[in-house]
Amino acid sequence: MATYTIQVNGKTHSVEAMEDMPLLWVLRDLLNLPGTKFGCGKALCGACTVHVNGNPVRSCSYPISAVGTGSVTTIEGLSEEGNHPVQQAWEKLVVPQCGYCQTGQIMTAVALLKQKPNPTDQEIDQAMQGNLCRCGTYNRIKAAIQLAASGKPVLP
Repeated sequence: MATYTIQVNGKTHSVEAMEDMPLLWVLRDLLNLPGTKFGCGKALCGACTVHVNGNPVRSCSYPISAVGTGSVTTIEGLSEEGNHPVQQAWEKLVVPQCGYCQTGQIMTAVALLKQKPNPTDQEIDQAMQGNLCRCGTYNRIKAAIQLAASGKPVLP
């Protein structure tokens, strides 16, 4: 066991964990941030995606010891009111069905738009290809990313 001091959603936390404990379980079990979901446990589905220093990472296979002095952002830290343009686009286009994968989808989309504010369809497909949606809402996901990238007001 070791003590780690990590920045999550702009706040400093001290946690005791094994060095190989996945960031996912630190967030969910130790910090009570349940928005990040467990999907496959092998970094294949994307449900557990969070940002570390602004980059999307699969938290189910990212050990707490790798965070170091980095800054972690979860879906809870994306915006206090849930009014990030990507979240608003998701709501406007009614993207989720079961919703389980959506936090990972949103976090991946936000990272994409940060790197490429006006992505092409091919760039969206490439960035999102590792995020699985059991309900098959891929067309709505792409449309929501395009809407968020457009800069047009999403919700009144």
